[in-house]
Amino acid sequence: MKLSIPFVLLSAASSAFAFSPSTSASLATSASSSALFASRKQQKIVSRTNWAEAKGYGAALAEETSASGILTNDEGLEYIKLTSGNSSAEIYLYGADVTSYIKDGVEYIAVRPDAKMDGSKPISGGLSHCFPQFGPGEIQQHGFARNVNWDVVSVDDSSCVLQLLPSDYTKEMWDKDFKCTFTVSLNDEQLDTKMNVENCGEEAFDFQAALHSYFTVSSLENLEITGSFEGKEFLNKMVGEGEMQTEERSTITISEEYDRVYTGVNDPVLVDSGKGKKLNVLNTAGWEDTVVWNPYGNEGMGFNEFVCVESVKFDPVTLEGGASWDGDMALKPEDL
Repeated sequence: MKLSIPFVLLSAASSAFAFSPSTSASLATSASSSALFASRKQQKIVSRTNWAEAKGYGAALAEETSASGILTNDEGLEYIKLTSGNSSAEIYLYGADVTSYIKDGVEYIAVRPDAKMDGSKPISGGLSHCFPQFGPGEIQQHGFARNVNWDVVSVDDSSCVLQLLPSDYTKEMWDKDFKCTFTVSLNDEQLDTKMNVENCGEEAFDFQAALHSYFTVSSLENLEITGSFEGKEFLNKMVGEGEMQTEERSTITISEEYDRVYTGVNDPVLVDSGKGKKLNVLNTAGWEDTVVWNPYGNEGMGFNEFVCVESVKFDPVTLEGGASWDGDMALKPEDL
């Protein structure tokens, strides 16, 4: 049977902006490039200043203090680097995207070779945020959390907290009183993440969320994905407009273009015989479903060097005023 992907419904009274499929598709490009870059530059300044003031330094020292905790890539995007023993991680303020997790010299998070790292579009890689919408729907694809700068709440050697609040840009799409916090913690054994969504208003709202997670592979032919897949229903988005099917396998292998939403599966393990490693994706709260995606055959995307195994809350969450929701996911590598 066919299944339409659920999406966040917008109240007509919530915004004076009227949506249609055509306006939804063009939201991300409605402003001029110069205006977008100016806005993102201002977001970086505000984020850096907020962090400095929260640490008690004051706005005048924001530039100096950011140098000790926030680095800048060659394209001008800021990121945080965490270290713990033989492990490190990098988290970009743009999209609150974890783009690197290295343990004992092995990189586990992938960034596609065609990724833009200059803020001109969402980063194609890392643990990319889909919020408040997953996939297509009433607003732009995968929402807005992945293509705005997040504020730095706190940072130390092995952890950081980033925060996203409504802005004029987000309110045009989704006029809700929310606060989204993303915490990343690193220790010698694993990388821990926590996404917290809070309804700061009085009226309930609905949202979807996902970590559009890209993981490195030595080669797809060396990869098996294990977990509680057997007997579970999945939405196969490669068939027509999407068709519900039942998985007969206990181990997933990829030898074709793949885009599947496995409902009720939240315990995937990536077993890579080429690396001699397995990566446990530990979804301990909130994340109930798993998406497996790979653009098989697309050399430009580097299809044979990564797989997306995404932590997802596919059915919309209804969050009452004053309530909050947590999505906890950890990455724990082990030797085979």
